[in-house]
Amino acid sequence: MTKKFFWNDPYQTSLQTQVSKVDGNDVYLASSIFFAFSGGQESDHGSIAGQAVVTARKEGLELVYTLADDHGLLAGQDVEVCIAWDRRYRIMRLHFAAELVLELFYKSLPGVGKVGAHIAQDKARIDFVWPESIAPLLPAYMQEAQTIIDANLDITCAFEDEATERRYWEIAGFSRVPCGGTHVKRTGELGHIKLKRNNIGRGKERVEIYLAP
Repeated sequence: MTKKFFWNDPYQTSLQTQVSKVDGNDVYLASSIFFAFSGGQESDHGSIAGQAVVTARKEGLELVYTLADDHGLLAGQDVEVCIAWDRRYRIMRLHFAAELVLELFYKSLPGVGKVGAHIAQDKARIDFVWPESIAPLLPAYMQEAQTIIDANLDITCAFEDEATERRYWEIAGFSRVPCGGTHVKRTGELGHIKLKRNNIGRGKERVEIYLAP
């Protein structure tokens, strides 16, 4: 099982580790800081031993990194893993912004149900079941989220169950939420938030989340 150091320190940008297995273009590592797509959060961009990772995915509790055909890596080889920090940090901020907004929805919209989410570098989105336009409510949600952000509160992330890698984030006095993504340490790191409604069909709403550069 890959040891996932992006949970220990999501601000770490490089790591010395070892290749544990090679299966054609797929490379497995003993440990990694390279997040693989999960829970709607896009994979990191980066390299292993200087070679670009084409795709990253989860296989159970393992992480699998696909490299180019001629990567030449061997099991047991020492390698350096590097990630694109600007992208990682942007996604970390947008991920938590989406989590914050969704939690505000849950607290004030009885019966609301999330049906999808996606966290990319430029924006995040949440899709949910709701019978009418959310647009009139968004200014109040933006203000409420911005108040929490401006308070620069501590965000705690830890294991709910380490054996199964179930994790959560928590803001004391606000919420404790299951999530296995990468998160910032304090709400103030998000900066300024903006919400936009996008209608995706009858009975479904999409809210897009943006942050100032």
